[in-house]
Amino acid sequence: MKMHDLTTTALLAVLILLSGSMKIPSPVAGGEFQLSAPIAVLICALFGFKRYILAGVLASALGMMLGIHTIFSVIIQMSFRVVTGAVMALGGTNLLTVIISGPLGTLFARIVMWQITGVSWIALTAAAAPGMVFTAVGAGLMYKPAQKLLHKVILAKQS
Repeated sequence: MKMHDLTTTALLAVLILLSGSMKIPSPVAGGEFQLSAPIAVLICALFGFKRYILAGVLASALGMMLGIHTIFSVIIQMSFRVVTGAVMALGGTNLLTVIISGPLGTLFARIVMWQITGVSWIALTAAAAPGMVFTAVGAGLMYKPAQKLLHKVILAKQS
């Protein structure tokens, strides 16, 4: 792996970690959601699954070391990441997969937590529903501008 790739992956990991610590309140009690979900979807779409999963694992490890994350939050994060990446890998990276991958990742993570905790997956998903909508809308709206910005950065770097 080149130094540029290592640096980019590390910066993406920090972006995921920091954006995950910023939470938006939800109208559903206990259902606040993290800004990291739409950002994570965009990272996967713009940088590819391999870099996204490496940055995600690094972000989760850093969060555990800093005492920010628990094993449950890491299970949720990794479930989300695997499904988000799989949706884009199977469906290609386009506006539709950017919009649906995050909510599908969240749904899968809630099903995993249901299996672990025994709490109804419907209740877990209902609490996460506002965040799922926010992720779909946020990632969908930011996808094209983020693509253009990344393209400009790459062109500026090459010149």
